[in-house]
Amino acid sequence: MDKLTIEQVALRGKRVFIRVDFNVPLDDHQNITDDTRIKSAMSTINHAIDEGAKVILASHFGRPKGERNLKYSLAPVAKRLQRLLDKRVLFLDDCVGSDVESAIAEMAPGDVVLLENLRFHAGEEKNDETFSRSLANLADVYINDAFGTAHRAHASTYGITKFVPVAAAGFLMKKEIEYLQKAVASPVHPFAAILGGAKVSGKIGVIRNLFDKVDKIIIGGGMAFTFLKAQGLNVGDSLVEDDMLDLAREMEQDARKRGVKFYLPVDFVVAPSLDAVAESKIVTAQEIPSGWKGFDIGPASVKLFSEALSNVKTIMWNGPMGVFEVDIFSRGTFAIAHAVADSYAVSIVGGGDTDVAVHKAGESENMSFISTGGGASLQLLEGKEMPGLVALTDREAYKVAV
Repeated sequence: MDKLTIEQVALRGKRVFIRVDFNVPLDDHQNITDDTRIKSAMSTINHAIDEGAKVILASHFGRPKGERNLKYSLAPVAKRLQRLLDKRVLFLDDCVGSDVESAIAEMAPGDVVLLENLRFHAGEEKNDETFSRSLANLADVYINDAFGTAHRAHASTYGITKFVPVAAAGFLMKKEIEYLQKAVASPVHPFAAILGGAKVSGKIGVIRNLFDKVDKIIIGGGMAFTFLKAQGLNVGDSLVEDDMLDLAREMEQDARKRGVKFYLPVDFVVAPSLDAVAESKIVTAQEIPSGWKGFDIGPASVKLFSEALSNVKTIMWNGPMGVFEVDIFSRGTFAIAHAVADSYAVSIVGGGDTDVAVHKAGESENMSFISTGGGASLQLLEGKEMPGLVALTDREAYKVAV
């Protein structure tokens, strides 16, 4: 990375504003069901504490649409964070304003404050300059450790950097960038990309950017039906992007011309609808009945894909193989998770809820790296600039300044 990182910045006694991604899943009783994103930020937070910083944590949570809605309060996160840090965390009921500034003014080195949901203010997603300045007023040093939001030019990820003395990447941000960039720039071959999820349109840039780098592309999830229909197959009522058929056909042909092995499912678990799972059955890709939809890859596809992964050295997986949230349609995704975990490859997972699927499959500990970013990892894999990364202080410029 050519950007400044947290270990290169003096933090002692300073107000260190850390943008984290605590957008964790909750159940109906406001209990956190997966605290991976909180744990992922621990190294950055603990470093700041150990260095004697006054630690100010800020995050978005859900989609409150610029209004205060306690359904999206970060209060449950504050409780879990306090338990993980084993020290007091002061939770404030807003993220800007005189009360917030007063509370931060009373902080001692090593103290930790968690601000309320940034998205309770419309200025966050609008990258409003006034809101950005209000956030910057809380900080002497800005640290972005929220890779999952780095592809968005919001006030807390982009606007704030214009008004703080120094802006650096946290350890998680650094790790995410280095892993993903290295995987794309200099992977160990054979290199396989597994791409799933609902739509081809969301992965066009990724596929094109990987064509010159991968040896194998494996397609699953809803996006597979667009490729199959482009081949002339009847896919029943399965999800298809009809305006993408010509492009899908061209992309598959282009892959084969480049010598990239292109894998599509050969069978599916189908049902009339998600509500009619009792009627589900397994059929070949050529035999999806009219009025039925494919919701998962079948066992023959699992075997085909697993064999394709057996001899690779690098695997990048973005997007599930089916609607894994429904038990009967989860087997394909979980089987691929097991195949990736059992391989001897460097495995990089993330995006499109793939991290959640891997966690549910019980294979999180067996992956080389699990990205916390969905859209962010896609944007990086497409080779696009990310506003939240671009906005950080250049390392060489900082050396000259100090």
